[in-house]
Amino acid sequence: MQVSGVGGSWSPQAMTGASARMPPSQKMSSLFDKIDTSGSGTINKADFLQAFQNMRPAPGFKAAGADAIWSKLDPNYSGTVSKQSFVSTMTGLINQFRSGTA
Repeated sequence: MQVSGVGGSWSPQAMTGASARMPPSQKMSSLFDKIDTSGSGTINKADFLQAFQNMRPAPGFKAAGADAIWSKLDPNYSGTVSKQSFVSTMTGLINQFRSGTA
């Protein structure tokens, strides 16, 4: 995944080497850190949409669409998502996409 020159990928299939052995929660933590360029500990929808547009999401995420995923990340419409919530939700979505239940 690419965000303004920052390399990486959400796609587990595209990862190689040590990152391929990383658990999904660690991958999502790293992804959050790339999206949270201000280091505030939260991201907003604009941050997420920009990352989704500039990065190569895995097929399941791409098929679901950025708005649908953001709705899962921010179900209470607070406007921001913490790192802990992002990692938990995204890891759950990875597992759902892998099992075919999403």
